[in-house]
Amino acid sequence: MKEHLNYTMLCDFYELTMGNGYFETGLADQICYFDVFFRNVPDEGGFAIAAGLEQVIDYVENLAFDDEDIQYLRGKNCFSEAFLTYLKDFRFTGDIWAVPEGTPIFPREPILTVRAPAIQAQFIETFLLLTLNHQSLIATKTNRIVRAAQGRPVSEFGSRRAQGPDAALLGARASYIAGCSGTACTLADELYGSPAGGTMAHSWVQMFPDELTAFRTYCQLYPHNATLLVDTYNVLGSGVPNAIKAFKEVLLPQGITSCGIRLDSGDLAYLSRKARKMLDDAGLTGCRIFASNALDEYIIRDLFLQGAQIDAFGVGERLITSRSEPVFGGVYKLAAVEDKDGNIIPKIKISENPAKITTPHFKKVYRLFDNEGGKAFADLVTLHDETVDASKPLELFDPDATWKRKTFTNFTAQELLVPIFQGGRLVYPRPSIQEIRAYCARQIELQWDEVKRFENPHNYYVDLSQKLWDIKQELLEEQG
Repeated sequence: MKEHLNYTMLCDFYELTMGNGYFETGLADQICYFDVFFRNVPDEGGFAIAAGLEQVIDYVENLAFDDEDIQYLRGKNCFSEAFLTYLKDFRFTGDIWAVPEGTPIFPREPILTVRAPAIQAQFIETFLLLTLNHQSLIATKTNRIVRAAQGRPVSEFGSRRAQGPDAALLGARASYIAGCSGTACTLADELYGSPAGGTMAHSWVQMFPDELTAFRTYCQLYPHNATLLVDTYNVLGSGVPNAIKAFKEVLLPQGITSCGIRLDSGDLAYLSRKARKMLDDAGLTGCRIFASNALDEYIIRDLFLQGAQIDAFGVGERLITSRSEPVFGGVYKLAAVEDKDGNIIPKIKISENPAKITTPHFKKVYRLFDNEGGKAFADLVTLHDETVDASKPLELFDPDATWKRKTFTNFTAQELLVPIFQGGRLVYPRPSIQEIRAYCARQIELQWDEVKRFENPHNYYVDLSQKLWDIKQELLEEQG
């Protein structure tokens, strides 16, 4: 068992067999271009949110095979000794471009592009996908839940239901980026800065002779953070009345009016309405009602439709596992190679399923904003050496129905992919998690409400430039 976990070996085994093959056939230094993109938004939503770039950076910066790794690979009896010697000095020396974390992203557009020698570009596939897929999935689900809460705080409560420690920690990180106010996971706060918080479990109440004593004691210990769990026995019969007594006996004499109760079971709409009236009648109008218990965006939305009086939410298993659709289908596909003279040769993957046909070449992605409304109206994927001149009219067309064309004026074009690594050196100024979170909130505001609908969202267009579309069609005809 290795004393220190090194994620270099967290790869599909075929990355190594292909790497050995490239080495043995003289392709090791062939420059390749790979794109990460996805085909469908989870939950049939209008957009996803990019997350996980920070961990990609850490991984790439620390890529290295140690002696134990080499010994293990030697024991597989399928790698040449020359290749194993090559791996001893293995480092990433290529280029990476990516959309910043927190960016709304759409199907079929590159969200990360790698340009590197073949072995390097191929080898990092697994970790890039698992990291971007997982955190983008949780960020996307989180933002749906946060938007359903209509400005009320949402805390991530999912550690105990996550699929392992990394899923809990990085899921908490992604949830904070996408709008959660904090997490119940202490280590996520220590490592990533997602604010940790919490009060009590049912066991606290059960440990005392009676509920009122439990509440009084908690208020005495934490007068400025007194949120009492009121559903251990009977919410309306004892929980809320005892909470009111504890608040009045312990907090109000100290001049403290900030307090809360939490509902974790039962009919949350009905109980919150009744509890709100009881608290208000007792003069505790500033007491907040916090709700948890297997919530998601649809349940939260329905609670408000039923008149629920809830001020904040704790969401666990359905957020941290994205239970409704637990897979983000990001893929990593070869888009081009360079010949010996540095010319870029586009590559395409063809499938009987049209959705799986890739878009070839080294590419840029532009996001187009309407200057009048300030909202994003389309993304345009172009060749790497194309530029969008916003001072001139721009004709866009549907790549799948090319007769659908429209000319746009009075717009702004912004490149989405920014340099992360150049020549193996990190060139990206790593933002804090608070900066990423604020950026994410701003970018989501730039999306039309129609794109943000939970059901039947507006289809946001991702178009190809005419030059790129022509190259794709030429390759399809050549292979046909």
